[in-house]
Amino acid sequence: MVFLDFERPIEELFQQLQDLIALNEKSDVDMSEQITALENQIKATRKELYSNLSGWQKVQLSRHPERPYTLYYIETMCKKFVELHGDRCYGDDKAIVGGFGSLDGQTVMFIGHQKGVNTKMRQYRNFGMANPEGYRKALRLMKLAERFNKPVVCLIDTPGAFPGLEAEERGQAEAIARNLFEMAQLNVPIICVVIGEGASGGALGIGVGDRIFMMENTWYSVISPESCSSILWRSWDYKEQAAEALKLTPQHMLDFKLIDGIIKEPVGGAHSNAEEMAKILKRHIKKELTELSIIDCEQRIEQRIEKFGRMGEYETIAIAEQKTEKEPLS
Repeated sequence: MVFLDFERPIEELFQQLQDLIALNEKSDVDMSEQITALENQIKATRKELYSNLSGWQKVQLSRHPERPYTLYYIETMCKKFVELHGDRCYGDDKAIVGGFGSLDGQTVMFIGHQKGVNTKMRQYRNFGMANPEGYRKALRLMKLAERFNKPVVCLIDTPGAFPGLEAEERGQAEAIARNLFEMAQLNVPIICVVIGEGASGGALGIGVGDRIFMMENTWYSVISPESCSSILWRSWDYKEQAAEALKLTPQHMLDFKLIDGIIKEPVGGAHSNAEEMAKILKRHIKKELTELSIIDCEQRIEQRIEKFGRMGEYETIAIAEQKTEKEPLS
């Protein structure tokens, strides 16, 4: 079990629990009461700790190495999943996965970022940072879903689109922009869920939908706290202040009306009970798909466009015209 810096009190109690369990197995003395009491103390401490997390702590949780990724959710929620590959233009980007899945008998097109569960797989998946062919693959799958009138579910978890020279040469910006344009007009329902990191255009490239949700311990922003800190302070040392200033938590996004809701996670984060988190996500997706399915297609597209058109705040300041008399020439 991996503990983060702010989870130190839980880590100490957990170590005491492990020692107590080991001692109970070796000795003849029954220590079940002490073990139960310590387990309850761990639950209480975890609940108190997670009740008031800072922006930076949520960022840390979104990156937890044991946090479930896209393929875990798909394979846990679906009885059958057929992954589809390639953009039919350049290649198959491993950072974005997608395909048809059976969600309790309903066929759904799942698309999402995949980071990898270990060092080797993270390199294989390019740490969830997609190239242009990844976004073009995603768009191809969306169009395929549209052809067969199947809803689309996008699971977002990326530190950003890959910023390499090759990606720019192959049209990274154009690929993301094309996805925004096409997703806004897609005829089938689209649900987007931020399951981990939601950074910049890399997240937005599959983030336009009828319903946008964030899991409780995730973040969504134009830039990561570290990058923001390096630009403003020329150092990563101010990443915690940057995280607070960016207002990137789910609650901030809900207050700004950039998302439609927050999906609660088990106490301790999604990684503490991944199976339960998958069940919660599945129930949520099924509920939203049921609501969206009864809306007329043209009306749904119109609502989608209006939804994104309302995003952002601005203020118009009226400047009164000042008339000045011309001074006579001397």
